Order: sequence, then C-alpha cells, then structure tokens
Amino acid sequence: MFAPSPLKKALVYDQPGCQLRLEGLPDLSADHGGHDLGILTGWSLRWPGRPELEGQRDHLEALVAAVLPYARQLLSGVEQRAGDASGPIWIGPAEAGGHVLHLASSQSGNPTLDVQLDDADLADLVRVLDQMRLDPRVRLALAVPQVRPFKTRELIRRVPLRRRLAAPVGGVAALALAAGLAALLPAPTLRPETPTAPTATQRSQR
Repeated sequence: MFAPSPLKKALVYDQPGCQLRLEGLPDLSADHGGHDLGILTGWSLRWPGRPELEGQRDHLEALVAAVLPYARQLLSGVEQRAGDASGPIWIGPAEAGGHVLHLASSQSGNPTLDVQLDDADLADLVRVLDQMRLDPRVRLALAVPQVRPFKTRELIRRVPLRRRLAAPVGGVAALALAAGLAALLPAPTLRPETPTAPTATQRSQR
C-alpha cells in the first residue's frame, strides 16, 4: 500500500447553501510552494438535500464558465441560458421560477442531472466560485470567459413591452392631438391694403 503524498492538499470553500472542495498537488515544475494547488486531482460540490457533484478540471471550468456569466446577466436584467448547450454544464432560468443547473455525465449510461436552485442557492454558488478564483493558493489558471458588453437586442428584453411602446405611442398621440387642434383654429382672413396718402416729397415730384 502506498502512503499518501505529503504534498497532497485540499482547499474548502463554505457557504450556507453549498461547499466546494478542491483536491490536488502543487506543481513543482512551475515553482509552486507547498501551500499552492497547481495540479487538480478532483473536486466536489456538496448541497444540503441534493446529490454531491464530482468531476475533473474540465467540469470545474465548465461550471465557472456557465455560472459566473449567468449571474452577471441576471444583474443586468438579462435572463437567458449560459454555458455550452452541448457541453457538460449549462444554467438557465427555470420555467416554474428560479434557476436550473443542467449537468451531463461524461460516463456513458449515467443520466443527466437537473439541479433546481433558488436565488439564495445561486448566490452561495457564485460566492464559493469567486472565493476559489480569488484564492492566491489556487494556481490552476482556469479558463474564465471574458466580460463582453451586452448587445442592444439583449438589453432591450429587460424593458417591459409597455414601457418600450410608451414613447412611440405617446409621440404619435401628441402629433395627432396637435394636428386636431390646428384643424379647429379659424383660418386667417386677409384684409385689403389701405392706400396711403402721398407724401410731400411724392407730390413735389409729380
């Protein structure tokens, strides 16, 4: 039986709704210290009353790449699915309210898993992922999507249809009202010009 490596370490990030645990080793070839985690051997995510999630580095990257952009979209009022639809993990709004985290198993024969989350669950998940990303001991260089500005068609969905139509409908109504008032005004009458008496200069020139 092999003795466990003295360099193997575990990093744990806790929130009331979930716990994220990373296991791995420092990458000595990259001059990592003994407190660093540069080689990920596994990770797990525990939820009260839900199945525990486990995976490898690619699954952790997919989780980060889906959850963090989705949370940013919600803060901007944009509710749409985030993550690769054909990939192992994506997250989006649930039909009955809240959010659904979809996980596809990489092992054939295992069914997919949909985890229902409310706003508090999602906030706790975002916090543990941010704690992991900001931890200087984690030297994994995870691929995190770059922040990009939203397109106009994405942002306009956050404005209710009634508010979007208020400005153009109000403008048309104001134009119609102005045209109606103008039609009610009497037409101006033209008065004939009164001939003026010739001046002294004009009389002397005759």
